[in-house]
Amino acid sequence: MTSSGTNPTAGGPSWNAAWELLLPAAAAPARQRGRALQSALRDAVRTGRLAAGTRLPSSRELAADLGVSRGLVTEAYEQLTAEGYLRSDRGAGTWVGDAARAAVRGARDLAPRAPGALVDFRPGTPDLSLFPRAAWAAAHKSVLTRLPHHSLGYPDPRGLPQLRTSLAALLTRRRGVVADPEHLVVCSGVAQAMTLLGFVLHGHGLRTVGTEDPGSPEHAPLFAAAGLTMTQLRLDGEGLATGPLAASGVRAVVTTPAHQFPTGIAYSAQRRAELLGWARAVDGLIVEDDYDGDFRYDRAPVGALQGLDPERVAYTGSVSKSLAPGLRLGWLVVPSRLVEEVVERKRTMDLGNPALGQALLADFIDRGGYDRQLRRCQRAYRERRDTLVGALSEHFPGAEVSGIAAGLHIIARLPERYGPERRFQERAAGAGVAVRPLADYRVAQSEDSGVRLVLGYAHLAPSDITRGVRLMARAAVN
Repeated sequence: MTSSGTNPTAGGPSWNAAWELLLPAAAAPARQRGRALQSALRDAVRTGRLAAGTRLPSSRELAADLGVSRGLVTEAYEQLTAEGYLRSDRGAGTWVGDAARAAVRGARDLAPRAPGALVDFRPGTPDLSLFPRAAWAAAHKSVLTRLPHHSLGYPDPRGLPQLRTSLAALLTRRRGVVADPEHLVVCSGVAQAMTLLGFVLHGHGLRTVGTEDPGSPEHAPLFAAAGLTMTQLRLDGEGLATGPLAASGVRAVVTTPAHQFPTGIAYSAQRRAELLGWARAVDGLIVEDDYDGDFRYDRAPVGALQGLDPERVAYTGSVSKSLAPGLRLGWLVVPSRLVEEVVERKRTMDLGNPALGQALLADFIDRGGYDRQLRRCQRAYRERRDTLVGALSEHFPGAEVSGIAAGLHIIARLPERYGPERRFQERAAGAGVAVRPLADYRVAQSEDSGVRLVLGYAHLAPSDITRGVRLMARAAVN
């Protein structure tokens, strides 16, 4: 391959079409060059600029063409091979893997998906192709080598001490949580944390739990499994409205104060104080679902509510948005008075989470891998959010995006002329675009006559985001 990218042994036209995409990566600052090169190669495969079966130039040839070190290219090839984008045959070179495109499509999809959708904006899943396969594999090998034999026995139902200590330090540092490792329980995601709390609250005589309206539809079935019903409580511009909360008679409530789902607001300082005042007055419990608290793009994230009163707030989160939901790893920080009951319920439920996965996460955190992963995701998701906001502004004049610049979804309000809401949803579906209106998350009827959509973007490439908005716009005027 020459500097003009014409060597046919390097992959022919398919490679030539992608080669220019690597030039900006080569010109990036030295410390960012390796990551930029990996990102550019990954995008070239994902967008089809590098088709399955394309042979890539040798690391020596590509390094010479781009003017970078050979080690930089070798590392990029190894990383993308570990992620499944490339395959390497000893003595035969490096190729785009035959299964790479299918694997990427699967990684972008939600579960379940809308059949036949070209672009699916439904929220809930991160970009699973960002999972750090190489780093996780290295941690797996290292942990297996060092893990004592006794650690493979039945685990402490609270979780491995190493992981609880690592998580406590992480949550204190990043989220302002008051996290005593003895009060922290490792769970199979937030779902199990909610169910554990449901059983314990039921044992204390509670039969109803309050939840935000609009709010996550997942909370109700989790608490229902413990014999509890949900009371819908409305929001205002500052968070959960405390008047209806006090009048409801509930003594436990589930909230998402750092980035309310789905409206995207952050609870005001005044509302946080009022909510804690309510909990103290009724001897109640606030369940804080911090589902995406690490992802704030315009400023440092707001600290967890739990840090203001750890005896009135049970705090839960997971790696589902930062790593992958399939790992089934989360945590629950419990007020001291409930710790023993939660741990006993966890023991009888499943005897504790798998030890190896816990040890892997602890090692990943302790070696800085988790912080690096968060920074990587933050950069990618900020870019995708900006792409979505820009595309809406271009194709839907008058559209408004509400909520803070955070998380993995936005609320978009389109002008009345694009309504009614269900009709817009049907037209979008006809154009191959799946969307969810805000009404899907709301029990109380809204007087808003515009089209309000909850649009997820984290799992979509920028090109797919732009394409999806363009398809919606065309469908809306037909």
